[in-house]
Amino acid sequence: MTSHPTATNWLSIFLLGLIWGGTFMVVTIALEGYGPLTVACARTTLGAVSLLVLMWALGRPIPLGTIVWGYLLITGILNTALPFALLSWGQQYVPSAFAGISMAALPLFVLPLAHFFTDEKLTTRKTIGVIVGFFGAAVLIGPNALRIGQGIEPIAQLACLMASLSYAVSSILTRRCPPVDSISMAAITLVVGSVCLIPAMLAFEGIPEWVPTRAGYAIIFLGLVPTAFAALLRVQTIRTAGSVFMTLVNYQVPVWSMIFGAWILSEALPIHFFAALALILGGLAIIQWASLKSLLRR
Repeated sequence: MTSHPTATNWLSIFLLGLIWGGTFMVVTIALEGYGPLTVACARTTLGAVSLLVLMWALGRPIPLGTIVWGYLLITGILNTALPFALLSWGQQYVPSAFAGISMAALPLFVLPLAHFFTDEKLTTRKTIGVIVGFFGAAVLIGPNALRIGQGIEPIAQLACLMASLSYAVSSILTRRCPPVDSISMAAITLVVGSVCLIPAMLAFEGIPEWVPTRAGYAIIFLGLVPTAFAALLRVQTIRTAGSVFMTLVNYQVPVWSMIFGAWILSEALPIHFFAALALILGGLAIIQWASLKSLLRR
């Protein structure tokens, strides 16, 4: 039975929102000195090494079974290699704030997929929330979605949304995966992502060199903080406060991405960014209304 959230849980939720919301700004900084595949690969590899060391130190078991490893391999691609590469590439052409807002659409992709592939079915209220949220995603992209052949920005915007869809599919696979130790699963999926990205990086961008600028330090931060540390904090928060409480992070990430983008990177924030954010978060609130009321009553 899930216990009521403690002050430590609330602090964890705040930190996760801050860390993941700031990740998009850090990726943009890393791209100042490295190619997108190098950024994605370094982030994945550093995170994998960190969690493998922790997995060994804590004596966590190596998962066994063909079915389990099938899930881990596919999840590793869809939860690390593909979305990290898509986001890094897309952020060369779109503001970090855009990437952060696009990640808020993740639950909107998860719900329809869960309806068909899990026992979590869409209700009328949830369907309305999904429609409102997707309308917000359409506002975020704007008319650019209809001009795919005119410039690279529309494709980059779609790449960010496809990264969100990739995370959603991996979330469904994670739910369907047989029981696996959480730290072991996080470590192995990062290893899979790293194995996929290293050859791609070497083929297209070559062996990276250390850049002693903020881009180099951004690479290290990406691997250790939002990839490794945040993964552990997420597991701890879900175990002690529950998955419903964890959904509060979804409301923070796009807000922090906009704050960091405007404050640190001096990005312009068009009015349609705010309209899209309001619609997406409104859709999420409609979807999770019962859970949010229950959480607030606690």
